[in-house]
Amino acid sequence: MKPNQQLLQINRNFLICFAVSASLSAIIAQLLSGYENHLNATVTIVIGYGIYFGVFSFLFYLDNKNRYRQMSGNLIKKEIIGIISSFGIGEVGYLVIRWPSFYYFLEIEIEPYLASLTSEIIATLCYMAIVSVFLRGTKIF
Repeated sequence: MKPNQQLLQINRNFLICFAVSASLSAIIAQLLSGYENHLNATVTIVIGYGIYFGVFSFLFYLDNKNRYRQMSGNLIKKEIIGIISSFGIGEVGYLVIRWPSFYYFLEIEIEPYLASLTSEIIATLCYMAIVSVFLRGTKIF
């Protein structure tokens, strides 16, 4: 089975974004340790989302700018819709895992930075699997 280069690039970008987002989210979670656990979890995840998608958008643009110049408008539109759909399904899975696990870890009094990192690792692995399966299934990549 030949590895799909675009799918490998997407997953590489996921891992880079994970490292940046997880690191900064852990710091934010620790800074918010004096607040209620539900507020800490919510604010940390929202800020992590902003960081994650900002970095991912930049990396995706760098990886694909030349490729999209050579594609027709209809093909680009079809691919972007497929990517957004796959990411949306992955995000549902991510949130269903991330927020409750982060909150649970805070409730059992794990240090906030460690609770954030642990829940981020678990949720990101599930996210990557879901998005990869849907991108493959829709034959986008």
